[in-house]
Amino acid sequence: MVFFQEASLEQLSIHRIGNKSQNEFYVLSDHSLVIQDEFLNNLLMRYFLSSFEKVNEVYHFMHSTDDLNLNELFHFSSDIFKNPSNFHQNSQDISKYLYDISNHPKIKSGELYVASFKDVQIEGELHDALGIFKSETKETYLKVYPEKGGFQMEYEQDGINIQKLDKGVLIFNCNKDEGFKVVVVDNTNRTDTVYWKDEFLKLKIRNDNFNKTQNTMSIYKNFVSTKLDDEFELSKADKIDLLNRSMKYFKEKETFEMDEFANEVIGNAKAIESFKNFSQQHDQEFETGITGSFDISGAAVKKQAKDFKSVLKLDKNFHIYIHGDKELIEKGFDDDKAMNFYKVYFKEEV
Repeated sequence: MVFFQEASLEQLSIHRIGNKSQNEFYVLSDHSLVIQDEFLNNLLMRYFLSSFEKVNEVYHFMHSTDDLNLNELFHFSSDIFKNPSNFHQNSQDISKYLYDISNHPKIKSGELYVASFKDVQIEGELHDALGIFKSETKETYLKVYPEKGGFQMEYEQDGINIQKLDKGVLIFNCNKDEGFKVVVVDNTNRTDTVYWKDEFLKLKIRNDNFNKTQNTMSIYKNFVSTKLDDEFELSKADKIDLLNRSMKYFKEKETFEMDEFANEVIGNAKAIESFKNFSQQHDQEFETGITGSFDISGAAVKKQAKDFKSVLKLDKNFHIYIHGDKELIEKGFDDDKAMNFYKVYFKEEV
């Protein structure tokens, strides 16, 4: 989704943000940092941007009043893109704003990096981008070096692992009227996710084919796992078969059509009606747009595939992987042993 092979780091300011609820403070730098060491510059580029290469979800800024100018980060970003000379002042204002909302006791203090980039690629196009990153997790590193025919060792505490970005956001200078294109990384706890994405950034996910595909698969999985039990008696093998059939549909089709999907995957008229009602309720509540048709995103299918389990777990003794014809497995009950059993048919061992 995001590539930075052609990108360059234009400006960088670093500040420190404490936890306001813990009576910690913020420390603002007086000026931007000038990076002249090429090796350090490459390390920073990798630290800041490499985590975004696997991100597919694209967001945009929003505000509850529908006035984008009332979104603080939209305002700061707009001014930086329009007036690059105001970069450092805006980085200070961003830091103050983040500090003001850092009120939960579990929010960690850390360094805040505000950076401007040129030629970062998103969805095949190069754009200027504003990056905001926060490092919270510190690690201890060992350094071994030769000395007088042997080796000496030192350590450094409170170091930053450049392979692990705690929090980050990239704001691209495009689609301004829609709230810019925004991508987010958050590798910390759930409390931090709420304050970073919802309170600090105030984001709404873009309703594109990736998210429509992901939402539809997630809703269908939830429907099979929970809702169907209210109306039908299904074994776990039946549910696995329904999930496998849906995965086959999404892998083989290029376009999702609700009626086609319901008839090919679900089949039962009563269950189809139940799924459509279930989907419509979810769509009305979250505006997912899944009730029509859309192009299926292969990236979303690949991401969701790991959550579609085809494993039938039997006590602690057996796991049965169901990948094909459900008719080749039968469930029964042994009266003598007072235990359930499955009978599996096959032609040869592989």
